[in-house]
Amino acid sequence: MTELLVTTPFGLFCPPGGFHIDPWKPVERAIITHAHADHARPGCASYLGSHEGRHLLTTRLGADIRLETLPYGESIDIHGVTVSLHPAGHVLGSAQIRVEYRGEVVVASGDYKLADDPTCTPFEPVKCHTFITESTFGLPIYKWQSSAAIFAEIDDWRRGNIASGKCSVIYSYSLGKAQRLMAGIDADLGPIYLHGAVDVVTKAYRDSGVPLPETRTMNDVPKKHDFAGATVIAPPSAAGGPWVRRFEPASDAMASGWMLVRGTRRRRALDRGFILSDHADWPGLLSAIRSTGCENVLVTHGFTAELARYLRERGLNADTLATQYEGEVEELSPAESESRAAATQESA
Repeated sequence: MTELLVTTPFGLFCPPGGFHIDPWKPVERAIITHAHADHARPGCASYLGSHEGRHLLTTRLGADIRLETLPYGESIDIHGVTVSLHPAGHVLGSAQIRVEYRGEVVVASGDYKLADDPTCTPFEPVKCHTFITESTFGLPIYKWQSSAAIFAEIDDWRRGNIASGKCSVIYSYSLGKAQRLMAGIDADLGPIYLHGAVDVVTKAYRDSGVPLPETRTMNDVPKKHDFAGATVIAPPSAAGGPWVRRFEPASDAMASGWMLVRGTRRRRALDRGFILSDHADWPGLLSAIRSTGCENVLVTHGFTAELARYLRERGLNADTLATQYEGEVEELSPAESESRAAATQESA
């Protein structure tokens, strides 16, 4: 549908501009939508990203990378191709990449969401001829509650744990989801402790000027410490390991869009599952696509065939685009990913 951005063994490539967008192998010039590991990979000779996300990119890729940043909406010329970055609302610094050449406009969305999130700039519709969209939650069953409703549920759970003398341990992706949790929960309900991996990213958020409540790490407490009434935010990889045993007695939970699928929480033996995602739900995907006014849609990572078929049935020129982007896979084991896919296919 477009020759302005094509797939290569190294990733999405713009032939006239000579640059890649979110390449999955090292290239000479990479334009990065956001700092998640499946979109921002090490080894490239130079990087271009949003000004808002510069601290996250250097935290993830190294302080010595050759990095140029652009404010949202400001454009540059690369070999006759006009490039600009626009808010995606996914995580801090996330951007949609707008590429224009000889009157043709293509927008690569990266990952995005339309839900409220005080830790990043909201999604901005960008008019284009071709829209390259993610589809992590590209099935009609995925419909999110309001952020306020989810955080009210989380705080009610925390209050119950405080009354029972328990610690509240909540697992979430260390970049984006964890900081959104900090900003959304009631900071007056006891101290908030962070896993080291979450703390490193949170420092980059603070350095970027994002206001977050006071937090602590294990370095701030003696070896034997009573965590009753506290809240701990940790990555999913910490679940079930020795690191979390120090918080007992505790109640554990996970914040993820996958918690909507029946059985996911049970397979992880969690006490609670909160449906909180940094990706667009089904209505959000359709709304975002409509807002671009595009004629063509290329669907990547997620339920690509299902979303493309739905769009074709409604008159758009839609097809799938093979990439190596992954979405929220850190939140599920391979076995759970297979089970989730089977369950959602049956429900579609």
